[in-house]
Amino acid sequence: MRFLMAHEYTSDATQTPDTGEPAVAPPPLRSVHTTSFPELLRSLGVTIAVSTYQAGKLVFLRAGENALNTHFRTFAKPMGIAAAGGRLALGTATGIWEFHNVPGVCPKLDNPPGAENPVPPPVKHDACYMPRTLGYTGDIQIHEMAWAGKATDDLWFVNTRFSCLCTREQRYSFVPRWRPQFISQLLPEDRCHLNGLCLRDGKPRYVTALGRTDTRGGWRDNKKSGGVVIDITNNQVLCDGLSMPHSPRWHNGQLWLLQSGDGGVGFIDAAGKYQSVAVLPGFTRGLDFAGPYAFIGLSQVRETAVFSGIAIAERPPAERFCGVWVVDTRTGNIVAFVKFQDAVQEIFGVQVLPGVRWPDLITDDKVLLSESFIVPDQAKAT
Repeated sequence: MRFLMAHEYTSDATQTPDTGEPAVAPPPLRSVHTTSFPELLRSLGVTIAVSTYQAGKLVFLRAGENALNTHFRTFAKPMGIAAAGGRLALGTATGIWEFHNVPGVCPKLDNPPGAENPVPPPVKHDACYMPRTLGYTGDIQIHEMAWAGKATDDLWFVNTRFSCLCTREQRYSFVPRWRPQFISQLLPEDRCHLNGLCLRDGKPRYVTALGRTDTRGGWRDNKKSGGVVIDITNNQVLCDGLSMPHSPRWHNGQLWLLQSGDGGVGFIDAAGKYQSVAVLPGFTRGLDFAGPYAFIGLSQVRETAVFSGIAIAERPPAERFCGVWVVDTRTGNIVAFVKFQDAVQEIFGVQVLPGVRWPDLITDDKVLLSESFIVPDQAKAT
Protein backbone atom coordinates (compact mmCIF):
# COMPACT_ATOMS: atom_id res chain seq x y z
CA MET A 1 0.00 0.00 0.00
CA ARG A 2 1.30 3.46 -0.88
CA PHE A 3 1.20 6.22 1.75
CA LEU A 4 0.26 9.86 1.53
CA MET A 5 0.62 12.57 4.14
CA ALA A 6 -2.84 14.00 4.71
CA HIS A 7 -2.80 17.59 5.87
CA GLU A 8 -6.20 18.30 4.35
CA TYR A 9 -8.55 18.77 7.28
CA THR A 10 -11.24 21.21 8.26
CA SER A 11 -12.33 21.97 11.79
CA ASP A 12 -14.61 24.19 13.84
CA ALA A 13 -12.64 26.04 16.50
CA THR A 14 -15.26 28.60 17.44
CA GLN A 15 -17.25 27.09 20.28
CA THR A 16 -18.29 23.85 21.87
CA PRO A 17 -22.00 23.35 21.01
CA ASP A 18 -22.86 21.57 24.25
CA THR A 19 -21.73 24.53 26.36
CA GLY A 20 -21.57 27.53 24.03
CA GLU A 21 -18.22 28.44 25.59
CA PRO A 22 -15.38 29.68 23.38
CA ALA A 23 -13.03 26.86 22.49
CA VAL A 24 -9.31 27.03 23.03
CA ALA A 25 -7.02 26.64 20.06
CA PRO A 26 -7.15 22.95 19.16
CA PRO A 27 -4.02 20.78 19.06
CA PRO A 28 -2.86 19.55 15.66
CA LEU A 29 -5.28 17.19 13.92
CA ARG A 30 -2.76 15.56 11.63
CA SER A 31 -3.17 12.14 10.06
CA VAL A 32 -1.56 9.89 7.49
CA HIS A 33 -3.37 7.43 5.27
CA THR A 34 -2.90 4.92 2.52
CA THR A 35 -3.81 6.18 -0.92
CA SER A 36 -6.24 3.29 -1.09
CA PHE A 37 -8.43 4.82 1.64
CA PRO A 38 -9.93 7.74 -0.34
CA GLU A 39 -9.97 5.57 -3.45
CA LEU A 40 -12.09 3.02 -1.59
CA LEU A 41 -14.48 5.70 -0.31
CA ARG A 42 -14.93 6.98 -3.86
CA SER A 43 -15.60 3.53 -5.28
CA LEU A 44 -18.13 2.73 -2.54
CA GLY A 45 -19.73 6.19 -2.63
CA VAL A 46 -19.61 6.62 1.14
CA THR A 47 -18.36 8.84 3.94
CA ILE A 48 -17.22 7.46 7.30
CA ALA A 49 -18.36 9.18 10.51
CA VAL A 50 -16.04 8.66 13.49
CA SER A 51 -16.48 9.73 17.10
CA THR A 52 -13.63 10.33 19.53
CA TYR A 53 -14.73 11.17 23.07
CA GLN A 54 -11.11 11.63 24.13
CA ALA A 55 -10.58 14.48 21.63
CA GLY A 56 -14.18 15.71 21.75
CA LYS A 57 -14.74 15.42 18.00
CA LEU A 58 -17.09 13.98 15.42
CA VAL A 59 -15.07 13.38 12.27
CA PHE A 60 -16.25 12.94 8.70
CA LEU A 61 -13.72 11.02 6.59
CA ARG A 62 -14.37 12.27 3.04
CA ALA A 63 -12.61 11.47 -0.22
CA GLY A 64 -11.02 14.64 -1.56
CA GLU A 65 -9.62 15.03 -5.04
CA ASN A 66 -6.04 14.27 -4.06
CA ALA A 67 -6.21 13.17 -0.44
CA LEU A 68 -8.48 12.10 2.37
CA ASN A 69 -10.31 15.02 3.97
CA THR A 70 -10.85 14.80 7.74
CA HIS A 71 -13.65 17.17 8.69
CA PHE A 72 -14.06 17.80 12.45
CA ARG A 73 -16.94 19.05 14.57
CA THR A 74 -16.64 19.65 18.32
CA PHE A 75 -18.85 18.01 20.95
CA ALA A 76 -18.58 17.15 24.63
CA LYS A 77 -17.56 13.48 24.82
CA PRO A 78 -19.17 12.17 21.60
CA MET A 79 -19.74 8.40 21.70
CA GLY A 80 -22.43 6.39 19.92
CA ILE A 81 -23.48 7.27 16.37
CA ALA A 82 -26.69 6.12 14.65
CA ALA A 83 -27.54 6.93 11.04
CA ALA A 84 -30.60 5.91 9.02
CA GLY A 85 -33.01 7.50 6.56
CA GLY A 86 -31.32 10.89 6.45
CA ARG A 87 -31.12 11.08 10.25
CA LEU A 88 -28.00 11.08 12.37
CA ALA A 89 -27.98 10.79 16.16
CA LEU A 90 -24.96 11.35 18.39
CA GLY A 91 -24.68 10.48 22.07
CA THR A 92 -22.63 12.94 24.11
CA ALA A 93 -21.68 13.59 27.75
CA THR A 94 -25.19 14.44 28.94
CA GLY A 95 -27.55 14.02 25.99
CA ILE A 96 -28.42 12.91 22.48
CA TRP A 97 -28.21 15.21 19.47
CA GLU A 98 -30.43 14.47 16.50
CA PHE A 99 -29.60 15.87 13.06
CA HIS A 100 -31.55 15.59 9.80
CA ASN A 101 -30.10 15.83 6.33
CA VAL A 102 -31.42 18.96 4.60
CA PRO A 103 -30.05 18.87 1.02
CA GLY A 104 -31.49 22.29 0.27
CA VAL A 105 -28.84 23.85 2.50
CA CYS A 106 -25.97 22.39 0.46
CA PRO A 107 -25.78 25.27 -2.06
CA LYS A 108 -25.37 27.67 0.87
CA LEU A 109 -22.35 25.69 2.07
CA ASP A 110 -20.62 25.99 -1.29
CA ASN A 111 -21.61 29.63 -1.74
CA PRO A 112 -21.84 31.36 1.65
CA PRO A 113 -23.13 34.96 1.74
CA GLY A 114 -20.53 37.36 0.39
CA ALA A 115 -18.47 34.69 -1.35
CA GLU A 116 -16.10 36.38 -3.81
CA ASN A 117 -15.90 33.41 -6.19
CA PRO A 118 -19.23 31.55 -6.19
CA VAL A 119 -19.05 27.87 -7.02
CA PRO A 120 -21.16 27.04 -10.07
CA PRO A 121 -23.49 24.02 -10.06
CA PRO A 122 -23.26 21.17 -9.39
CA VAL A 123 -22.54 21.85 -5.73
CA LYS A 124 -19.77 19.95 -3.95
CA HIS A 125 -21.73 19.15 -0.77
CA ASP A 126 -24.34 16.42 -1.17
CA ALA A 127 -25.65 16.29 2.42
CA CYS A 128 -26.06 18.78 5.24
CA TYR A 129 -27.06 17.53 8.68
CA MET A 130 -28.97 20.22 10.56
CA PRO A 131 -29.77 19.97 14.30
CA ARG A 132 -33.37 19.16 15.15
CA THR A 133 -33.30 18.18 18.83
CA LEU A 134 -31.01 17.86 21.83
CA GLY A 135 -32.48 15.64 24.53
CA TYR A 136 -30.81 15.62 27.93
CA THR A 137 -30.24 12.23 29.52
CA GLY A 138 -27.81 13.12 32.26
CA ASP A 139 -24.44 11.42 32.55
CA ILE A 140 -25.47 7.85 31.75
CA GLN A 141 -22.34 7.00 29.73
CA ILE A 142 -24.20 6.52 26.44
CA HIS A 143 -22.43 3.96 24.30
CA GLU A 144 -23.79 2.49 21.05
CA MET A 145 -27.09 3.56 19.50
CA ALA A 146 -29.29 2.37 16.63
CA TRP A 147 -32.53 3.36 14.90
CA ALA A 148 -34.82 0.34 15.21
CA GLY A 149 -38.00 -0.37 13.27
CA LYS A 150 -39.89 2.25 11.31
CA ALA A 151 -40.90 4.59 14.13
CA THR A 152 -39.36 8.03 13.75
CA ASP A 153 -38.32 8.30 17.39
CA ASP A 154 -37.47 4.65 18.02
CA LEU A 155 -33.83 5.24 18.85
CA TRP A 156 -32.33 2.57 21.09
CA PHE A 157 -29.16 3.26 23.04
CA VAL A 158 -26.89 1.54 25.52
CA ASN A 159 -27.08 3.12 28.97
CA THR A 160 -23.79 1.83 30.33
CA ARG A 161 -23.98 3.49 33.70
CA PHE A 162 -27.36 1.86 34.48
CA SER A 163 -26.51 -1.45 32.70
CA CYS A 164 -29.54 -1.41 30.39
CA LEU A 165 -30.91 -0.66 26.92
CA CYS A 166 -33.10 2.41 26.66
CA THR A 167 -35.24 4.51 24.37
CA ARG A 168 -36.15 8.19 24.52
CA GLU A 169 -39.19 9.85 26.00
CA GLN A 170 -39.59 13.59 26.32
CA ARG A 171 -40.74 13.44 29.94
CA TYR A 172 -37.86 11.31 31.18
CA SER A 173 -34.09 11.14 31.06
CA PHE A 174 -34.44 7.66 29.55
CA VAL A 175 -36.86 4.74 29.40
CA PRO A 176 -35.30 1.35 30.33
CA ARG A 177 -36.37 -1.33 27.85
CA TRP A 178 -34.10 -4.30 28.68
CA ARG A 179 -31.34 -5.29 31.05
CA PRO A 180 -29.31 -8.50 31.49
CA GLN A 181 -30.94 -11.04 33.75
CA PHE A 182 -27.89 -11.04 36.00
CA ILE A 183 -28.37 -7.31 36.75
CA SER A 184 -30.58 -7.22 39.85
CA GLN A 185 -31.17 -3.47 40.20
CA LEU A 186 -31.36 -0.36 38.05
CA LEU A 187 -28.58 1.69 39.64
CA PRO A 188 -25.91 4.06 38.21
CA GLU A 189 -23.04 1.69 38.99
CA ASP A 190 -21.75 0.41 35.61
CA ARG A 191 -22.01 -3.15 36.89
CA CYS A 192 -21.19 -5.07 33.68
CA HIS A 193 -20.08 -2.33 31.26
CA LEU A 194 -22.80 -3.00 28.73
CA ASN A 195 -21.50 -1.30 25.59
CA GLY A 196 -22.47 -2.73 22.18
CA LEU A 197 -25.84 -2.99 20.41
CA CYS A 198 -26.65 -5.01 17.29
CA LEU A 199 -29.83 -4.98 15.20
CA ARG A 200 -31.04 -8.01 13.30
CA ASP A 201 -33.98 -7.67 10.91
CA GLY A 202 -34.40 -4.10 12.10
CA LYS A 203 -34.82 -5.01 15.78
CA PRO A 204 -32.41 -4.95 18.75
CA ARG A 205 -31.05 -8.48 19.09
CA TYR A 206 -27.51 -8.74 20.51
CA VAL A 207 -25.44 -6.81 23.04
CA THR A 208 -21.89 -7.01 24.35
CA ALA A 209 -20.76 -6.54 27.95
CA LEU A 210 -17.34 -6.72 29.56
CA GLY A 211 -18.50 -8.93 32.41
CA ARG A 212 -21.36 -11.01 33.76
CA THR A 213 -21.23 -9.11 37.05
CA ASP A 214 -23.76 -7.47 39.38
CA THR A 215 -21.64 -5.21 41.58
CA ARG A 216 -20.41 -1.66 41.09
CA GLY A 217 -17.66 -1.80 38.46
CA GLY A 218 -17.47 -5.58 38.90
CA TRP A 219 -16.46 -6.13 35.27
CA ARG A 220 -13.02 -4.64 35.99
CA ASP A 221 -11.89 -7.76 37.86
CA ASN A 222 -11.73 -9.97 34.74
CA LYS A 223 -11.24 -7.74 31.73
CA LYS A 224 -9.01 -10.24 29.98
CA SER A 225 -11.64 -12.97 29.51
CA GLY A 226 -14.89 -11.93 31.19
CA GLY A 227 -16.62 -10.51 28.12
CA VAL A 228 -19.92 -11.86 26.79
CA VAL A 229 -22.35 -11.58 23.87
CA ILE A 230 -26.02 -11.82 24.88
CA ASP A 231 -29.09 -12.57 22.78
CA ILE A 232 -31.67 -10.22 24.30
CA THR A 233 -34.65 -12.15 22.88
CA ASN A 234 -34.04 -15.02 25.31
CA ASN A 235 -31.49 -13.50 27.73
CA GLN A 236 -29.01 -16.22 26.88
CA VAL A 237 -25.25 -15.73 26.72
CA LEU A 238 -24.37 -16.59 23.12
CA CYS A 239 -20.59 -16.45 23.57
CA ASP A 240 -18.34 -15.90 26.60
CA GLY A 241 -14.65 -15.84 27.49
CA LEU A 242 -14.09 -12.74 25.34
CA SER A 243 -11.55 -9.99 25.97
CA MET A 244 -13.41 -6.66 26.23
CA PRO A 245 -15.83 -7.24 23.29
CA HIS A 246 -17.39 -4.28 21.49
CA SER A 247 -19.44 -3.37 18.43
CA PRO A 248 -21.56 -6.46 17.59
CA ARG A 249 -22.93 -6.28 14.02
CA TRP A 250 -25.09 -8.58 11.91
CA HIS A 251 -23.52 -8.70 8.46
CA ASN A 252 -23.92 -11.12 5.58
CA GLY A 253 -25.70 -13.71 7.73
CA GLN A 254 -23.13 -13.69 10.55
CA LEU A 255 -22.70 -11.98 13.91
CA TRP A 256 -19.48 -10.00 13.81
CA LEU A 257 -17.81 -8.25 16.72
CA LEU A 258 -14.54 -6.81 17.94
CA GLN A 259 -12.45 -8.59 20.55
CA SER A 260 -10.97 -5.29 21.63
CA GLY A 261 -8.58 -6.56 24.27
CA ASP A 262 -6.66 -8.49 21.60
CA GLY A 263 -7.08 -5.93 18.82
CA GLY A 264 -9.22 -8.45 16.96
CA VAL A 265 -12.16 -8.58 14.57
CA GLY A 266 -14.10 -11.78 13.92
CA PHE A 267 -17.47 -13.51 14.04
CA ILE A 268 -19.42 -15.98 16.18
CA ASP A 269 -19.77 -19.39 14.54
CA ALA A 270 -22.70 -21.81 14.73
CA ALA A 271 -21.23 -23.38 17.87
CA GLY A 272 -21.10 -20.03 19.67
CA LYS A 273 -17.32 -19.69 19.36
CA TYR A 274 -15.42 -16.57 18.39
CA GLN A 275 -13.55 -16.98 15.10
CA SER A 276 -10.79 -14.45 14.50
CA VAL A 277 -10.55 -12.89 11.01
CA ALA A 278 -7.82 -10.31 11.66
CA VAL A 279 -5.74 -8.86 14.48
CA LEU A 280 -4.97 -5.15 14.19
CA PRO A 281 -2.41 -2.81 15.85
CA GLY A 282 -4.72 -1.17 18.37
CA PHE A 283 -7.68 -1.51 20.72
CA THR A 284 -10.51 -2.26 18.28
CA ARG A 285 -13.74 -0.37 18.95
CA GLY A 286 -16.26 0.92 16.40
CA LEU A 287 -17.31 -1.21 13.42
CA ASP A 288 -19.40 -0.86 10.29
CA PHE A 289 -19.52 -2.47 6.85
CA ALA A 290 -19.73 -1.39 3.23
CA GLY A 291 -19.90 -4.33 0.85
CA PRO A 292 -17.23 -6.86 1.84
CA TYR A 293 -15.20 -4.26 3.72
CA ALA A 294 -15.15 -3.77 7.48
CA PHE A 295 -14.29 -0.27 8.74
CA ILE A 296 -12.80 -0.63 12.21
CA GLY A 297 -11.80 1.98 14.77
CA LEU A 298 -8.47 1.59 16.55
CA SER A 299 -7.32 3.27 19.76
CA GLN A 300 -3.85 3.51 21.20
CA VAL A 301 -5.15 2.72 24.72
CA ARG A 302 -3.89 4.70 27.67
CA GLU A 303 -1.64 3.51 30.46
CA THR A 304 -4.47 3.29 32.99
CA ALA A 305 -6.07 0.65 35.16
CA VAL A 306 -8.98 0.39 32.73
CA PHE A 307 -6.76 -1.18 30.07
CA SER A 308 -4.28 -3.04 32.26
CA GLY A 309 -4.05 -6.80 32.01
CA ILE A 310 -5.18 -7.17 28.39
CA ALA A 311 -3.07 -8.36 25.48
CA ILE A 312 -3.15 -5.16 23.44
CA ALA A 313 -1.86 -3.08 26.37
CA GLU A 314 1.19 -5.35 26.61
CA ARG A 315 2.36 -4.34 23.16
CA PRO A 316 4.94 -1.53 23.04
CA PRO A 317 3.34 1.93 22.62
CA ALA A 318 5.06 2.27 19.24
CA GLU A 319 3.03 -0.72 18.00
CA ARG A 320 -0.38 0.67 19.04
CA PHE A 321 -2.14 3.12 16.72
CA CYS A 322 -5.29 5.22 16.52
CA GLY A 323 -7.38 5.53 13.38
CA VAL A 324 -9.68 3.59 11.09
CA TRP A 325 -8.49 0.38 9.44
CA VAL A 326 -10.28 -1.37 6.56
CA VAL A 327 -10.30 -5.17 6.40
CA ASP A 328 -11.54 -7.29 3.51
CA THR A 329 -13.82 -9.76 5.31
CA ARG A 330 -13.30 -12.35 2.57
CA THR A 331 -9.56 -12.65 3.18
CA GLY A 332 -8.80 -10.89 6.46
CA ASN A 333 -6.34 -8.63 4.66
CA ILE A 334 -5.88 -4.95 5.52
CA VAL A 335 -6.70 -2.95 2.40
CA ALA A 336 -6.51 0.63 3.70
CA PHE A 337 -6.15 2.73 6.82
CA VAL A 338 -6.01 6.27 8.16
CA LYS A 339 -3.82 6.85 11.19
CA PHE A 340 -4.48 9.83 13.47
CA GLN A 341 -1.63 11.67 15.14
CA ASP A 342 -1.22 14.16 17.98
CA ALA A 343 -4.69 15.18 19.21
CA VAL A 344 -6.61 11.95 18.61
CA GLN A 345 -5.64 8.83 20.53
CA GLU A 346 -8.95 7.02 21.04
CA ILE A 347 -11.89 6.13 18.79
CA PHE A 348 -15.35 5.04 19.89
CA GLY A 349 -17.88 4.99 17.04
CA VAL A 350 -17.47 4.21 13.33
CA GLN A 351 -20.49 4.65 11.06
CA VAL A 352 -20.71 4.29 7.29
CA LEU A 353 -22.89 6.94 5.61
CA PRO A 354 -23.99 5.22 2.37
CA GLY A 355 -24.62 7.32 -0.72
CA VAL A 356 -23.03 10.40 0.91
CA ARG A 357 -19.74 11.64 -0.52
CA TRP A 358 -19.22 15.15 0.88
CA PRO A 359 -21.45 15.90 3.88
CA ASP A 360 -21.32 18.61 6.50
CA LEU A 361 -22.91 18.89 9.93
CA ILE A 362 -23.93 22.25 11.37
CA THR A 363 -23.68 23.12 15.06
CA ASP A 364 -22.86 26.80 15.46
CA ASP A 365 -23.18 28.58 12.09
CA LYS A 366 -25.58 31.31 13.19
CA VAL A 367 -26.49 32.37 9.65
CA LEU A 368 -27.39 28.87 8.47
CA LEU A 369 -29.24 28.04 11.69
CA SER A 370 -31.30 31.22 11.58
CA GLU A 371 -31.99 31.30 7.83
CA SER A 372 -32.68 27.62 7.05
CA PHE A 373 -36.19 26.26 7.58
CA ILE A 374 -37.73 22.81 7.35
CA VAL A 375 -41.51 22.60 6.96
CA PRO A 376 -43.94 19.81 5.95
CA ASP A 377 -44.37 19.24 2.21
CA GLN A 378 -48.05 20.10 2.40
CA ALA A 379 -47.17 23.51 3.84
CA LYS A 380 -45.01 24.29 0.81
CA ALA A 381 -47.86 23.41 -1.53
CA THR A 382 -50.28 25.98 -0.09
